[in-house]
Amino acid sequence: MNTMKEEIQYNEFDKLDIRMGEIKSAGRIEDADKLLRLEIDLGEENLRIIASGIAQYYEPESLVGKMVPVLVNLAPRTLRGVKSQGMVLMAIDETDGAHKPILLEPSEDLPPGSPVA
Repeated sequence: MNTMKEEIQYNEFDKLDIRMGEIKSAGRIEDADKLLRLEIDLGEENLRIIASGIAQYYEPESLVGKMVPVLVNLAPRTLRGVKSQGMVLMAIDETDGAHKPILLEPSEDLPPGSPVA
């Protein structure tokens, strides 16, 4: 299990904009074994495109319709030709030295773009 990271102040945490988003489509990225291209509804005018390193653990079609927390104010980054506009947040199962991402889903329905606090 990883050790805890250094302590931060609340004002540093408060800079993070985390919102719930619905995965509208998911697909593999050509020549990328680990990446999936996700289109996520965050209640904005356009869907967000996010490249996520979960292709070894999830089939794209199993993700469509899932509601997930997204870090939306992360600076964009291009991965394998895909401009990723955020990061899907997941728990990591480190049992027996594994590093398996686990989806975090709300226990109740809520609209896309709902803030996470």
